[in-house]
Amino acid sequence: MFDKNKVFDRRSFLKYSGMLGAGILFSGLMPVSESVAFNRKLYKVSRARLTMGTFAAITLMHPSRYEADDVIGMAFDEMDRASRLFDRYQSDSPIGRLNHDGFASHLTPEVLNVISRSLYFHKISRGAFDITVKPVVDLYKNYFAANQKPPSDEKISNVLDLVDAGAISLNSHTVEFAKKGMGITLDGIAKGYIIDCGIRVIKRHGIKHGLINAGGDIRTVGGKDRKTPWKVAIQNPDKEGPHISTITVVNGAIATSGNYEVYFDKEKLYHHIIVPQNGRPALKSTSVTVLAGNAMDADALSTTVFVSGPEAGKKFIENLPGAECLILSSKGKKIRSSGWPSV
Repeated sequence: MFDKNKVFDRRSFLKYSGMLGAGILFSGLMPVSESVAFNRKLYKVSRARLTMGTFAAITLMHPSRYEADDVIGMAFDEMDRASRLFDRYQSDSPIGRLNHDGFASHLTPEVLNVISRSLYFHKISRGAFDITVKPVVDLYKNYFAANQKPPSDEKISNVLDLVDAGAISLNSHTVEFAKKGMGITLDGIAKGYIIDCGIRVIKRHGIKHGLINAGGDIRTVGGKDRKTPWKVAIQNPDKEGPHISTITVVNGAIATSGNYEVYFDKEKLYHHIIVPQNGRPALKSTSVTVLAGNAMDADALSTTVFVSGPEAGKKFIENLPGAECLILSSKGKKIRSSGWPSV
């Protein structure tokens, strides 16, 4: 799903406690697996591996360490399966075929569901969330690769007409673009959906306490046990200074979008979160973290709020039941929605 050649900082700026041990982040030093007695009734079983182009970790709290380990393996396999569906860099994936041909038939219900959900967020956000920004993203990527500078206003304007979610025709089996040259990127929503796929496997096998962290996007099942919630500390994007916020999560999801994650240039001046209306990187925020009921929605909403800007983004979330946000503006100001939790 993600370009292996892009210049980026991993989305692992979220520290979480109770996951793989104090002070351990996603890095080459992270243990592949861990199994320790958490209390007299539960074992903490953790495994990590590369998926979706980032490091992901799954931790389960369960009476049987062996059953937990098996379920973790099945959850990772399911996430890998779902990831292949949304990989726009693979020509034989559903999204790869759609982008190449402008039309795709016999799509699976889950691919259609993610595209449909994307169009829903486009509608309620009044265009702030738009999966058709791919032509602009490709323009920046290719132009920087060839010229080591950003594309001109004229070149950006020439592809903006292709940024049009309203030109997507969707029915029960097919998706079609109304304009030649259109393309979609589901990078702002698919990671969350893939995490949700892993969570469904965990729940299906009766696990009551678990957590998936994929490059900083997190979803939990229950708490660490019946009485203890998962605790998540959100760091500053520059990894210096105190945490922006610390929250507790039970049966929830967190996703973060930031201007430090993916860059088109080595100087890290042009990031990947594009404003659909003008074809330029969004500049009003540094990071946006959203808390929601599932990872797919949290993923899409964090992008939406980032594109909208702090004031409009907060207002949008305040009017959306079941979601909260924490915004760090480009001026360093922390802005919270009214229901943002804290420890």
